Amino acid sequence: MSTFRVRPYTRTGGRTRSNTTLAIETIVTTNERAARDALTSTAEHRIISDPCRHPHSVAEVAARLRLPLGVVRVLLADMSDMSLINVHGDGGGEGDGRPSIALMERVLAGLQRI
Repeated sequence: MSTFRVRPYTRTGGRTRSNTTLAIETIVTTNERAARDALTSTAEHRIISDPCRHPHSVAEVAARLRLPLGVVRVLLADMSDMSLINVHGDGGGEGDGRPSIALMERVLAGLQRI
């Protein structure tokens, strides 16, 4: 018996970009609408909703689900456009576009937990 695997790009309908751009350090959480709209959201949205009950960065969501970052960015952007998640910002950066030390420490701690 063979195992059927879905290619990651099919989860996004072949799209690699979306209307909303999310940085990898952007923090997201599932909101109450995601639970109410469970019947109208896709299987991919439901898979993402579970870990996002607690704040996670876009990169953390991709790592936890073992999906390519680009796929998760598109799916999260779709969810944001549908108001299924709350976008809390970039997770902390310096005014000059560089990540803050606090953000870098959180990334390091997250990588060590993996």
